[in-house]
Amino acid sequence: MTIKDKDAPTRHPIEWEDPAFYDEQTLDEEMRRVFDVCHGCRRCFNLCDSFPRLFDLVDNSPTGELDSVKSEDFKPVVEACTLCDMCFVNKCPYVPPHPFNIDFPHLMLRYRAVEQQKKSTPFVQKEIVKMDRNASLAKPFAPLVNWALDEKNTLTRPMIEKVTGIDKRAFVPKFEKETFVAKSLKNSIPANEKAPGFGEKVVLYATCYGNYHQTSVAEAALKLLKHHGVETEVLYPGCCGMPLLEQGNLSKVAKTAEHIADIFAPWIDKGYKILGLFPSCTLMLKQEWPLLLPQQNNIQRLAKHTMDVSEYLVQLIKKKGFPEKPHPLGDHVTLHLACHSRAQNIGAKAAELLRFIPDTIVNIIERCSGHGGSWGMMKENFDTALYVGTPVFKQAIHHQNKYIASECPLAAQHIRQGMEVQIVDVSSSDAHQKSLFHHAHPLEIFAYACGLTTL
Repeated sequence: MTIKDKDAPTRHPIEWEDPAFYDEQTLDEEMRRVFDVCHGCRRCFNLCDSFPRLFDLVDNSPTGELDSVKSEDFKPVVEACTLCDMCFVNKCPYVPPHPFNIDFPHLMLRYRAVEQQKKSTPFVQKEIVKMDRNASLAKPFAPLVNWALDEKNTLTRPMIEKVTGIDKRAFVPKFEKETFVAKSLKNSIPANEKAPGFGEKVVLYATCYGNYHQTSVAEAALKLLKHHGVETEVLYPGCCGMPLLEQGNLSKVAKTAEHIADIFAPWIDKGYKILGLFPSCTLMLKQEWPLLLPQQNNIQRLAKHTMDVSEYLVQLIKKKGFPEKPHPLGDHVTLHLACHSRAQNIGAKAAELLRFIPDTIVNIIERCSGHGGSWGMMKENFDTALYVGTPVFKQAIHHQNKYIASECPLAAQHIRQGMEVQIVDVSSSDAHQKSLFHHAHPLEIFAYACGLTTL
């Protein structure tokens, strides 16, 4: 092994503007090269459903090798990839700079980009991921829309399933009547001048989920930052484009990235750090955008100045201390570490944050919840998503902690549903067990311990 082989894993820029990127024969050759390595290794057999599908294809082929697998049979392998990055970050021994140069998630992304260019993405799926447009249409009718989207609504959900392909059992994000940005403008909170963090300044990127769907998490983050003395501006220039990335629409993701990076650039010039509210969005700013647009200066600067909210708060508290100590919760926390948080290689910052709460044990679950963004909602994927997440659900029940948390709000709801599926016998004891669990975001739990919010 050479010194270079021991270097930290690295990722190559995504050559989406090169016409060769979309050449189907070249893509097929690369997929066969990578799949052959994966077939020989099989270290990722239990990460997600992509790898079992691939290995079954090979094992059930006439020769038991990749050479007798038809290229058209690769599509289910691609469809099962949620772009969680766990194979690249945690499992694969052949990522760059290894000569095999394996980047499985970005190969799946390339396949989807080719499909996108061929206009083979179904119309409804393309419309579902237009987050800002959809929110603007739904917000004025939020109570009615939320009633229709409720998974317990046996009248509307079967119809929605037929039209959109979203499984009638799956949680679908609800809409707030008022955006977080609007709320923050109406209820401006000054930074605590007596707090040790006074003088720090950040921009909180609200994200589409925090702005439209679960403003309580964004409100908790804002209150925590102001409580610790941090001058905080709230911005929401638009969705980060992760749903578009999942579909391989790289040109629209790049356009979005340039627009948002240009808006953040003046704040970076003034010395502000940019804080991403949810791990998937933070990962887009830190990693995916720079790989899509490696020559774009504002994109690269934004990546260097972006932090996860929990990451920032832990760093601030360790460096400058508390304005006042959090209060004990009276129980412990089970924390699911989101895949896109782990992919940032920043450590378990949400767990560190929660461990600042006195007398609190944090039991970490480091495994995929199975949801995978919009992928896990679809009818053809929902049962698989529950199956993949079963070890997470069982661990969460086993710990018997009152508080169940995940940094990813979609994973959190999927874990809630999965736990309910596991508690199948709704006898008095099981019903009581189900009522013991309180699902919340880590920032909401920490803000509650600091006396800033209720749960």
